[in-house]
Amino acid sequence: MAINVKVNGATRAVNAEPDAPLLYVLRNDFELNAAKFGCGLSQCGACTVLIDGVPTRSCVTLLSSVGQSEVTTLEGLGTLAKLHPLQQAFIDEQAAQCGYCTNGMIMAAKAFLDSNPRPTEAQVRDGLAANLCRCGSHNRIVRAVLRASQSNGRI
Repeated sequence: MAINVKVNGATRAVNAEPDAPLLYVLRNDFELNAAKFGCGLSQCGACTVLIDGVPTRSCVTLLSSVGQSEVTTLEGLGTLAKLHPLQQAFIDEQAAQCGYCTNGMIMAAKAFLDSNPRPTEAQVRDGLAANLCRCGSHNRIVRAVLRASQSNGRI
């Protein structure tokens, strides 16, 4: 069954079951591999995408629930030629050790900064608390989000 999904500004058709997890469709059918399978239980955040600007765990989001909503993945934030300010800040702060959480952290931070463009460090920590980093990059991640919040570019 062909289902249309709006991803990163383009409507794409996919032959998938309506109860397929969005994560699998993004990775396997659309070859958008930034979102990672972490826990499969909506607990770690590695699979986070934005659906109409809201951070959403794609591992537990059924394809049928997306409807006409806009799905934004990390690949949709910037390009190699023009990185999104969050992507650039993560590079500048070397905010990845293993990098597995980076997708979820950036996508959660994007939604967070859209609603709170000039946060304090405590607010950033609270805003990212639902995303897990197991390798110890959390302090650098917080610095990257704060750096991006101070950029003149659009978050």
